[in-house]
Amino acid sequence: MKFFVDTAEIEPIRELAATGLLDGVTTNPSLIAKSGRDFMEVTKEICGIVDGPVSAEVVALDHATMMKEAEVLRKIADNVCIKVPLTVDGLKTCKALSSEGTMVNVTLCFSANQALLAAKAGATFISPFVGRHDDNGFDGMDLIEDIRLIYDNYNFATEILVASVRHTTHVLQAAKIGADVMTAPPAVIHALFKHVLTDKGIEGFMADWAKTGQSIL
Repeated sequence: MKFFVDTAEIEPIRELAATGLLDGVTTNPSLIAKSGRDFMEVTKEICGIVDGPVSAEVVALDHATMMKEAEVLRKIADNVCIKVPLTVDGLKTCKALSSEGTMVNVTLCFSANQALLAAKAGATFISPFVGRHDDNGFDGMDLIEDIRLIYDNYNFATEILVASVRHTTHVLQAAKIGADVMTAPPAVIHALFKHVLTDKGIEGFMADWAKTGQSIL
């Protein structure tokens, strides 16, 4: 499963990229606003840090303007992935862009039927929001299972990008179901490294090593 980080903050992206475990980045208008920086500038900087897809979202709601915005965004870097909403106009834009060989991430997916439409429109990624699904009394992981089954039934190439990830259990469940990608805030990805027994084991090893009075260097 690929790991994307969901942020527009540069330093957390640099830190995770340095681990060699980061496969891409997702952003959205809310994350850009939170960063307080220029949209084009921050997107270009992110594209220079990671080799994988960097999702940059259009903000228009009509197909014609989406296409114009996409034309500007995809000139930022070769690894820009155009992010569009799961609407009729969004999917029209997805079909047009994917037919030209441009990566497209279809976002705000909340049903398997929507995911089916996105795959038929040639989406590179579909982004079902599991956390928001959970918030509204549904099981977000049931949605991922349904999409996985449908995509496997018809051999769709669209990758399932699990979004709105809130905790490490979401990551584990997505991996068990067979999601292609998950995107999470930096704090959730860092939490994957942590386990109380790992910390306790390191503490014990260090205490025992100190007793030897030795040094490797």
